[in-house]
Amino acid sequence: MTFHLIKPNTNIDFIRLRYYAFALSGLMILIGMISLFVKGGPRYGIDFAGGVIMQTQFESPTKIDDLKKTLESTNLPGLVVQQMGKVADNEFLIRSSVGDNVTSAMVQKTVSDAINKDTPGAKYSFRKIEIVGPKVGADLRGRALEAMYYAILLISIYISGRFEHRWLAAGIMAAALFGGITALQYINAPQTWLVLGALIITLVLCYLLKLNYALGAITALIHDVLTTVGIFSILNKEFDLTIIAALLTLIGYSLNDTIIVYDRIRETQKNRSEDSLAVIINKSVNQTLSRTVLTSGLAFLSVLSLFLFGGEAIHDFALAMLIGIVVGTYSSIYVAAPIIVSLTPEHTPPAKPSKPSEKSTLGHPTVKPLEV
Repeated sequence: MTFHLIKPNTNIDFIRLRYYAFALSGLMILIGMISLFVKGGPRYGIDFAGGVIMQTQFESPTKIDDLKKTLESTNLPGLVVQQMGKVADNEFLIRSSVGDNVTSAMVQKTVSDAINKDTPGAKYSFRKIEIVGPKVGADLRGRALEAMYYAILLISIYISGRFEHRWLAAGIMAAALFGGITALQYINAPQTWLVLGALIITLVLCYLLKLNYALGAITALIHDVLTTVGIFSILNKEFDLTIIAALLTLIGYSLNDTIIVYDRIRETQKNRSEDSLAVIINKSVNQTLSRTVLTSGLAFLSVLSLFLFGGEAIHDFALAMLIGIVVGTYSSIYVAAPIIVSLTPEHTPPAKPSKPSEKSTLGHPTVKPLEV
């Protein structure tokens, strides 16, 4: 017995609503980009901007608010204090951005002086101290962008071959992209512009080569990433390696939903070839709607428990996953599949041959013999 959260005969007209969905998606991305522009770009964490991370444990009960107030007098740039583990553990993660000439010993002394001055006699220890230089952070930032780009590129090649059986066109796209990247490297383009340029080249090639399924999937993935990044910018959240890990996870999660819908579209096209593409896609999205909502709902509940009870150290990662699950589910329904209809020229299904009328060659109806 199969469980259906949504009735199998549901027939929501997603294709008719696609332009409203496109407008909503464009508005969300635009607001996020405006926020990034106003704030001068993403707020990078220590992983990307460089800094010192200190894991500190107190022997006596210590409140995080009191520790934050104590360290405010240090005026350390980008200071962040997070609770680790249970409250009874009295363990905190202290992070601060640093310049090229600042060492971890200098930051440790500044923090120790502030604690000793505000709470004399407090017993504590630094269990772990790590430092990431600004140059290393910039390199990590570039590699994170490359990881996201190559993931999307390989996905576009795979979808072009699997759903459109156009491996040659996918190979041409990869070769042309390699040429474009080589040209950008020749003019010494910055790494960020290099990745963005490669992404634009991929979208243009998919459009010119009529790789509609790949273009729909890539557009949905870019939509998910930009929307999540925009919301993080609006909430003034930091971007570090854990957020990049969350975004890469969301790319795979969203793609999984998209492939399920694409598979159903392919099956429906075989069984109902007389229907228009809009009807086929609408029917396919409705048929997979129950599965999509159930899978996304269970994943959302799992990540929500992580967000509520996982502690501050993993709070932003869980938040990125929560946003991404909602946005990814939305894009699989309203972006990835409907965009194929907008990219594919309308065609009229072949008319069914009419039955020959029972008339004589003289135009009079033929009289059937009387059956006994």
